[in-house]
Amino acid sequence: MIQGAVLVKIILRDSCKETDWPLVAGILKSGGMSHYTPDIHRRAFENSHAAVFAFDGSSLVGFGRVISDGTYQAGLYDIAVAPEYQGRGIGAAMVKALLGKVKNCNVILYASPGKEKFYEKMGFRGMKTGMALFLDPKKMAETGFTE
Repeated sequence: MIQGAVLVKIILRDSCKETDWPLVAGILKSGGMSHYTPDIHRRAFENSHAAVFAFDGSSLVGFGRVISDGTYQAGLYDIAVAPEYQGRGIGAAMVKALLGKVKNCNVILYASPGKEKFYEKMGFRGMKTGMALFLDPKKMAETGFTE
């Protein structure tokens, strides 16, 4: 028996219904990310192409969203996991779920300082103004868009 081990079953949902928007703002703030009033976050998530929310039981522990034309361009935004839940694969699961909603798109994001390695492990590459995951990474590197 391993003492002190906590097994957590995380459930991903894609509905904005019954979301604790003040908690969304709080998790973003605790992570040093841009945060706004709860109502602004609600509107942003509801107006996004897709969203994902991670729950430990009934507790919201992470979330993210993708804005997209649904055809060839998308951007990941507000990817955040509560500090006490980081390092458990929740962020990666949320990003994969969001990428599944925009399979044929080039995807960009702004990574929080120090989080670049997390996105690099998922295939994102540095840009001069952000991070990107292009459908044709070789072409983008050859044309100077990525490192």
